[in-house]
Amino acid sequence: MIAELLATDEDWVLTVARIILGMALFAHGAQKLLGWFGGHGLSATLRTFRDQLGIPTPLTYLAIAAEFFGGLGLIVGLFSRIAAMSIAITMVVAMVTVHLKYGFFMNWFGDKQGHGIEYHLLAIALAVIVVVHGAGAFSLDRALYRRMASPPGNNIGLELNSIIPFFPRMRPASSS
Repeated sequence: MIAELLATDEDWVLTVARIILGMALFAHGAQKLLGWFGGHGLSATLRTFRDQLGIPTPLTYLAIAAEFFGGLGLIVGLFSRIAAMSIAITMVVAMVTVHLKYGFFMNWFGDKQGHGIEYHLLAIALAVIVVVHGAGAFSLDRALYRRMASPPGNNIGLELNSIIPFFPRMRPASSS
């Protein structure tokens, strides 16, 4: 089962899509959790979600964890399918419960009380791509999968070659 979660298409486009999605979601999670990037931090986020949006505190913690840790997982490519699925679910919930009533577009001109769903749809689309195809050519998922698939002691340079495909393979010296 773990091997199925780690298996990935060896495509660089997946790597780029995964990292971009991870960076965006990590930044949003860091705003909510740590107050980074102009965010208000955990206590203000919990209060806002509860008082203004009516979202229970445990669900707010789950959303923050999905954005922060899911984003971090996507950036490094570790358990990317799980991270992407948690992000997709979080975006669907946010879209349906909060943002759908504001229409499609983001609130670029400040003339609405909230943002529409376009950002969420983009995040969901990228997350679904990662769930279906995996983390891509440059990921810890790929390195772990290749290590699991290789017989022990078969290739000393396997870990490096899994992460950096052009790294020359190093074979152990024969004991003859």
